[in-house]
Amino acid sequence: MNLASIPSPSTGVIELGPIPLRGYAFCIIVGVFVAVWFGNKRWIARGGKAGTVADIAVWAVPFGLVGGRLYHVITDYQLYFSEGENWVDAFKIWEGGLGIWGAIAFGAVGAWIGCRRRGIPLPAWADALAPGIAFAQAIGRWGNWFNQELYGKPTDLPWAVEISEGANRVAGTYHPTFLYESLWCIGVALLVIWADRRFSLGHGRAFALYVAAYCAGRGWIEYMRVDEAHHILGLRLNVWTAIIVFLLAVVYIVVSARLRPGREEIVEPDRDTTPGKDSDKDGSAKADADAKDAEQDAEAKKDPLSKDEPGTGRTAESTEAAAEKG
Repeated sequence: MNLASIPSPSTGVIELGPIPLRGYAFCIIVGVFVAVWFGNKRWIARGGKAGTVADIAVWAVPFGLVGGRLYHVITDYQLYFSEGENWVDAFKIWEGGLGIWGAIAFGAVGAWIGCRRRGIPLPAWADALAPGIAFAQAIGRWGNWFNQELYGKPTDLPWAVEISEGANRVAGTYHPTFLYESLWCIGVALLVIWADRRFSLGHGRAFALYVAAYCAGRGWIEYMRVDEAHHILGLRLNVWTAIIVFLLAVVYIVVSARLRPGREEIVEPDRDTTPGKDSDKDGSAKADADAKDAEQDAEAKKDPLSKDEPGTGRTAESTEAAAEKG
């Protein structure tokens, strides 16, 4: 019998007055907010404009949600398309089931579209957002606690999570793998922040460090889980994915550091990329020139004798003086 353990919520729904909000969705929403807020602070510190991170997130977040759900449904298709299952459940994202690999891949596509529209480099934007994404994952993992899912092997440790009897689960105390991954993601975020300050990471290397560090932790955490999963050569599919993505991230860091050392000096051009409009800088210069011309015209109207005679380079005053002398 455990003297201490982490109790699971009796329900996965948070009642906000008359509006029911599922705990899983609530954690995802809070995580997205934190990622955008922190990413905006880092983007401004790198020389970008306030609001750019949020503008691009409008593209990245929906793509990420779709990609995360697709990865989960494809890799766990038996939960939705096997005999006795209802395929409509594949659309019930609020019941849990987002694959981080699909979320990052599709989210990157959405971010690329947003960056192209703003005329900024995707790697620089990803570097600014990397720690925020890790913090968002740390928060989002608590959605699994609300749903009593993705726990590890049985244990009697003081921090074991209590799981109640339910569909496809047996009551008992288990390793809280959601908690392990949440703490790991916080460590990853702090690592990226420190390394970015220490080595001035740029050109996507801060994001690659986040990916590599997360994969390193996801590998051993995934190995502890007992939920149903596909296996290849004795290892869970997500373990293989973590290994492959980890190696790709490390290779990117090494190659990028050799080809493009240092950090971007300019992450967001100071211009309006709307077709048919001048840049902010050109617009300001044009406005200054127009104001100067208007000022000169006003002075000329007040003192008409100060105008130059056409083609002579002499003023009317100097011409009159010469005539009197003659």
